[in-house]
Amino acid sequence: MMTLELLKERLKAEKGRDLLAKLYGHSPEIIEKQIDRYVQAVESYYRFFPQEESKGFYMFSTPGRTEIGGNHTDHNAGRVLAAGISLDAIAVAAPSSDNVIRVYSEGYPQPFVVELDSLAPRKEEEGTTSALIRGIAKRMRELGYRIGGFNAYITSDVMGGSGLSSSACIEVLLSSIINYLYNDGRIDEILLAKIGQYAENVYFNKPCGLMDQIACAVGGFVTIDFKDFDNPIVRKISFDFAAQNYSLLVINTGGSHADLTDDYASVPREMKAVASALGKKVCREITMEDVIQNIPRLRKQVGDRAILRAMHFLAEDQRVVRQVEALERGDFDEFLRLVNESGDSSWKWLQNCYTNKEPHEQGITLALSVTENFLKGSGKGAYRVHGGGFAGTVLVFMPNELLDGYVELMESIFGKGSVTVLSIRPYGTLCINLRI
Repeated sequence: MMTLELLKERLKAEKGRDLLAKLYGHSPEIIEKQIDRYVQAVESYYRFFPQEESKGFYMFSTPGRTEIGGNHTDHNAGRVLAAGISLDAIAVAAPSSDNVIRVYSEGYPQPFVVELDSLAPRKEEEGTTSALIRGIAKRMRELGYRIGGFNAYITSDVMGGSGLSSSACIEVLLSSIINYLYNDGRIDEILLAKIGQYAENVYFNKPCGLMDQIACAVGGFVTIDFKDFDNPIVRKISFDFAAQNYSLLVINTGGSHADLTDDYASVPREMKAVASALGKKVCREITMEDVIQNIPRLRKQVGDRAILRAMHFLAEDQRVVRQVEALERGDFDEFLRLVNESGDSSWKWLQNCYTNKEPHEQGITLALSVTENFLKGSGKGAYRVHGGGFAGTVLVFMPNELLDGYVELMESIFGKGSVTVLSIRPYGTLCINLRI
């Protein structure tokens, strides 16, 4: 366990600064900011749990994630390429002896409290952090792992609604706390991700796939093949993004996700309708040739947009394979070209850049168009819709020599703070005590 003075000492030492640089970026200002953030988190923990001040604690960090390739492919048993990012949630935690989990989270005045004697789902907790805590504890116990009470304070800079998976990040973080406090870190990252998904599906009552949790748990570039939904094939890609002199940006274009449920649901539904018309369950089981040869019949059965979305899936699923191959051979220019190709397909074939309910609101398409114009003639950079689409965010790979001008331009359009500059984080969920 760590003490506050020991944490300060280790973070400021060469090994600690090196770890912070890998997690958050190499700028001395960023490293100092993170040291202050960690110290403030511990001070907040002691403020909420003053009885713990003379005792030690554990420090945890779990990244948010970004989807880089495989836009709307996972739900049809396809492949994706994702990555852990430099925005994260951190927790200060220590075991308690009363079989109760108490979690204070920055921005919430009251703690989330779960008594481990009763772990059945509670309707009134749906949509809350308490539901996630209870679901994680229940699933770990079911799988034969130890659980126990703990006190924790959490702070996160993974913005909610940003498409960076703030909920999955918290799920993996909470799972990691129990993993290290009570199971000596024996639970592997993929199982931690599955435990988080279970809690979100069954207790939080939100249907979700597994991509977000896996990317948060594993970190770095990670490719996932969902051909077998229950046992996805996960592979981490070794690639030094920091050496490319590029930044990863997320642009928040505004717009609410509140009325987009039908838009999101229509994508897997229409893709599966094409597969069904061809005698299969999901698009992973059909080919582009199958679709092209049957277009006259498919137009009558499922409509043109469904055909286009199935065509997007088939091209995008293979594009992920090529993106991974480009990264593994160190061909960053080809990788960026494929990111642009993915964005073009999402815009024209998948059609998830704006909702037909509000065609006058097209923040994503506007951001993409302005970015395309900004990079025109440079032969550099890449951009695409980020995540589910229809409203929200755009993902951009921007060369650092163009970064300041681009940020200034986009914030003049979408508002101060609308651009978040990121880097790819090589590590997934961590117990910081074991890294420094």
